[in-house]
Amino acid sequence: MHQLKIKNLLEIIQSTEIPLEVDFTLEVNKNYLKGKGEELLKEVFHELGGIGSPPILDRLKFDFKINRLVFIYDDEIHFNRYRLISLKSNIYDTFSFLWRDTYLRLCRNFEKECQKAGLQERIWNGPPLAIKVFGKSEEYGELTGNGSSGWKLNAYNDAQYDLFSRLHGYKLVRIPMYENLMIGGSLRKIDDLLIRPTEQMENGIKNWFQRKLD
Repeated sequence: MHQLKIKNLLEIIQSTEIPLEVDFTLEVNKNYLKGKGEELLKEVFHELGGIGSPPILDRLKFDFKINRLVFIYDDEIHFNRYRLISLKSNIYDTFSFLWRDTYLRLCRNFEKECQKAGLQERIWNGPPLAIKVFGKSEEYGELTGNGSSGWKLNAYNDAQYDLFSRLHGYKLVRIPMYENLMIGGSLRKIDDLLIRPTEQMENGIKNWFQRKLD
């Protein structure tokens, strides 16, 4: 379903003739991390309970790119207490992200939805790296104690995306699935609109997206 929504969003944007690059991949230059960047990343890693040296991503994959803007569409599993911790780190005081306050609110308000979507083993426990650096998860859905190692790794990786995109000179635009658009006189969630968009919905999405580029 996630890929369907991205596909529909891309088709709507492409119909406006805005030049975009789909599935843009950025190779990480780890030299950019030396000094202050390394300190910022270590801080968020340890705040999340990380053990040992923080792992560093080799590449970042974005849903699409327009000039120096890179875009990611975030679904339910990106809104929880661990992402809230990462968003309160000094990365977001050092660099300005216009969507930060919105994401702080969404992380506080929508963790229950994250629990519904994020109890699959591959998400709750994550890959082997998650257990290695964040320890063993508690039982599915149990957020006391060590909670979810997979969720923690996701939150840490989101912070890596935020930091590395900025260090490489890109502006990251995160689109939360909970963002509302005014369509036909009523507020509609972008995630619902992208499932089966009508012509009216497509026009509203075009106007909404254009404002993100202004």
